[in-house]
Amino acid sequence: MTKDRNEVQRPPAEVRFADELERLREDDSGPRPPGWALSLTAARRFVVGDGALGVTRKFVGDTSLIDRALVTLATSRGLMLVGEPGTAKSLLSELIAAAVSGTSTLTIQGGAATTEDQIKYSWNYALLVSEGPSTRSLVPAPLLRGMAEGKVVRFEEITRCPLEVQDSLLSPLSDRVLAVPELSGPDAMVFARDGFNVIATANTRDRGVNEMSAALKRRFNFETVFPIADFATELGLVEAEATRLLERSGVAVAPRRDVLEVLVTAFRELRDARTEEGRSLDRLSAVMSTAEAVSVAHAVGVRGWFLRGEAGGAADIVECLAGTAAKDSPDDLARLRRYLEQQAPRRDGEQWRALHAARHLLPG
Repeated sequence: MTKDRNEVQRPPAEVRFADELERLREDDSGPRPPGWALSLTAARRFVVGDGALGVTRKFVGDTSLIDRALVTLATSRGLMLVGEPGTAKSLLSELIAAAVSGTSTLTIQGGAATTEDQIKYSWNYALLVSEGPSTRSLVPAPLLRGMAEGKVVRFEEITRCPLEVQDSLLSPLSDRVLAVPELSGPDAMVFARDGFNVIATANTRDRGVNEMSAALKRRFNFETVFPIADFATELGLVEAEATRLLERSGVAVAPRRDVLEVLVTAFRELRDARTEEGRSLDRLSAVMSTAEAVSVAHAVGVRGWFLRGEAGGAADIVECLAGTAAKDSPDDLARLRRYLEQQAPRRDGEQWRALHAARHLLPG
């Protein structure tokens, strides 16, 4: 059933930015790699923005990373995006896939329970029993579809998968072919069409969980996505994303800038284990990423609006931080409490005073 994109909680990038992609296609005069929907320069403009065409900037980070990623996808190597959780690796892979292929939904979500069937293909067992193996009873998974249609396939959190599942990518990435041994004749081999490639992501917190084989690593170019270095840039991103999420949640007021400044400052200092003035802090084991800051800012606005009819303040930050800080270790709550007790009083401003006054709201 077709749904209006305003009814969908999170439409894919090619739906959210359909107008921008159309303008880029109309303006695109650059050479395109075989099978690509846009040239490299137009795909880059889709990700980093183009004010003249009204194309918004969607990824805040090193623009040279975008160039290297696009060049990689135009070769026979896959693209591996690695970095800390919450550094927008998945967003970047989605944006690039939408620009290159016109679709970002050929996605495999890696995990301990991921099987080869979910990556390659499975069967309609009713048809399989009645007719035997055939193209009619074959149910293609993202990898087979990407190869047959010449599209980019996204493999999220690949290192969460068992090694034998990861290595199912070896032949498609090296020989550009996928065998279907149950079939015979020309249907037994699926050859990749122009435009096919794989973007995989892995976060550094999972390093060593299921380390990739050397053979599979050789078939990828690795690019590291780093946290946002500049405070003003991170604050602007958190404000923009939180505002968008709050609008979709039915919140009628924008987040307060002074509240977001406190939130982003706290996240950056707890993430770096150091204050802006250079004082050392206890490092939290929880991920204090930009994505988590956006999530907390969203929750602060929802609490403030639906509970009190306002934008939300520093006390809401404390309430919402508890769930972020307690994910990995109960000791993180004690570290967060020390931060509120020792660092918040050193800062000037109404919201910092409110943050310190609300420290008792932390559980435990």
